Amino acid sequence: MKANKEYLQAQANLEDLKQRGEDAVGENVLDFMNSLLTDEEKAESNLRVSIMSEMIKARQEKGISQKKLEEMSGVKQPIISRMENGDTSPQLETVLKVLAPLGKTLVVAPL
Repeated sequence: MKANKEYLQAQANLEDLKQRGEDAVGENVLDFMNSLLTDEEKAESNLRVSIMSEMIKARQEKGISQKKLEEMSGVKQPIISRMENGDTSPQLETVLKVLAPLGKTLVVAPL
């Protein structure tokens, strides 16, 4: 249902751009994409990107391949790859399993 709502909103946004004589390129694409997300979805996406970026940075700093991280964490390499590419929204337990061998963990802190 949510996907259908987003599709209808996307259609409306594209129609609005056409009526204004604008093309959905450059900055307009970012504005258009941002208009599809709620503030909560944007915050969730930013948090996910931050966590995955830290995970990638820690792995690279330690010189650990995704395959080696699989051996150390028990999380399969394709899952690690999908996590790093942003192709999945991993469960908390999976994130913690991957972070531990990197000497990292998650912390709950005030915003």
